[in-house]
Amino acid sequence: MDTTNDSVVSEFVVIGLSNSWEMHLFLFWFFSVFYMGIILGNLFIVFTVIIDSHLHTPMYFLLANLSLLDLGLSSTPVPKMISDLFTDCNIISFPKCMIQIFFIHVMGGVEIVLLIAMAYDRYTAICKPLHYLTIMSPKTCVSFVVAAWIVGIIHAVSQFVFVINLPFCGPNEVHSFYCDFPEVMKLACVDTYKLEFVIITNRGFISMATFFSLIISYIFILVTIWKCSSGDLSKAFVTLSAQITVVILVFTPCMFLYAWPFPTTSLDKCLFIVDFAITPLLNPAIYTLRNKDMRVALRRLGKLIVAFKKTFILNTAKLGTTGKYIQVNIGYD
Repeated sequence: MDTTNDSVVSEFVVIGLSNSWEMHLFLFWFFSVFYMGIILGNLFIVFTVIIDSHLHTPMYFLLANLSLLDLGLSSTPVPKMISDLFTDCNIISFPKCMIQIFFIHVMGGVEIVLLIAMAYDRYTAICKPLHYLTIMSPKTCVSFVVAAWIVGIIHAVSQFVFVINLPFCGPNEVHSFYCDFPEVMKLACVDTYKLEFVIITNRGFISMATFFSLIISYIFILVTIWKCSSGDLSKAFVTLSAQITVVILVFTPCMFLYAWPFPTTSLDKCLFIVDFAITPLLNPAIYTLRNKDMRVALRRLGKLIVAFKKTFILNTAKLGTTGKYIQVNIGYD
């Protein structure tokens, strides 16, 4: 493969789901509503974890970082896509396309490591409860996050250095909502079979191996809880159901996008909607509605907001009364 970039293509045309005006309008409102929910839901989790001292634990520290990551992952392709649907301009420049690919895979790599860290956190809490606070110390949690970003950057760079040097000298229509390795490589003017194999090995097999490793680890944890709770497996499953659901939602699209031997354009577009719109919106709902600590924290936060509102109204009323009294005195002067 020629390693010099002889590209003459300066921009790509991102082909959406449909050319129908009605479908464009539907997708515009659909993604706008979902993206607003992603912003509010994930920031709400981060805000709740920061403000509630009861949630200052390793598990919720990692959860807050996952929420920020979901927000960043969704914010990479979705705003541009909403703008394209609104303006009917599906053009993206070559540098912006490459930047989009890079950040998607950086945050994808970070998310994989964070999910592994969250599984390890639950394993330590359940299987080694007496040593939990020692093992999952604040220093360890920060190390997990730093390591996640290092791994994510290495993961993205290891693929990006090959793609950025591909020559693009003809077709420039990307049959997807956004720029990504599989679709962009098809437009190169050289045979990319070996590179596609590298991408599949790097992303597809890693996703599959991590997914099955996480599922096996959760099964091990469930069996451990089951043995310790005299056969009450339902209680054990509820304990980890939120994380298992998130793992399935995150890794299923990745495995189909990068490891499926017969990808189709329609499947890729549907998986894009799941990966960048539905999953980042469902994560906050899963962790708040199915997590007892988060539900209790939300009730405490609600009481705090109500108390603040009452105090604000009372102070405003007192200030208004004082103002009228002063005004009357000034009038008599």
